[in-house]
Amino acid sequence: MTSPHRHAAPQHSAARTGGGWGAVLRETGIILVSAIVLSLVIKTFFAQAFYIPSGSMENTLLVGDRVMVTKLAPGPLSVNRGDIVVFKDPGGWLDPVTPAPQTPAQQVISSTLTFIGLLPQDSGEHLIKRVIGVAGDHVECCDEQGRLMINGVSVDEPYIAEGSVPSQVEFDVVVPEGSVWVMGDNRGNSEDSRFHQGNPGGGSVPVDDIVGVAFVTVWPADRLGLLRNPGTTFEAVPSAGS
Repeated sequence: MTSPHRHAAPQHSAARTGGGWGAVLRETGIILVSAIVLSLVIKTFFAQAFYIPSGSMENTLLVGDRVMVTKLAPGPLSVNRGDIVVFKDPGGWLDPVTPAPQTPAQQVISSTLTFIGLLPQDSGEHLIKRVIGVAGDHVECCDEQGRLMINGVSVDEPYIAEGSVPSQVEFDVVVPEGSVWVMGDNRGNSEDSRFHQGNPGGGSVPVDDIVGVAFVTVWPADRLGLLRNPGTTFEAVPSAGS
């Protein structure tokens, strides 16, 4: 006679196997949901990826680079001269952009991944430039050697693209309160503050329009590196009004 205990073992084994797969699926779901939530929190409060669409910041940033932007500045951290900032179009800086055609499925996937921060933000309504002057600064071009002057002090700018000059356009501005004066590192190919002096704000960008400060290039892999503020460039510049 066959023992009843010999028939129970396979049933017990099958139940254990089903429970094992269920646990794996639950754990996988928890991990995915946690990753999405964490990504959303990071994107909302701490950092976001952006794609570089133009050569206005060469050779610091090249077309196709992906950068990470900290959202702690402006905010807990301040925006300083020399910072590279991503900001929303203050109005009239960018031409309308026609997005590349996508299928409905591609649009949903792309929008979802961008929303949760797993794809870099399309720069269609954003710009990236370097802060040259902060609120109250007197910025002008140029001294007898062709250098920019900030609050009466001439500055040597090591980040300017090779072959570029500090500015082909003369200007003399005082940066309004709550704003910054921005310029591209590739001065001969950058529609920056200099070219929008007829706009509201006189070409300066409201701090409220700044998304954050770029701090690292993350892609392509051979371009991985920190984006450091060239603090020594501006260390001799006095505070506005001093």
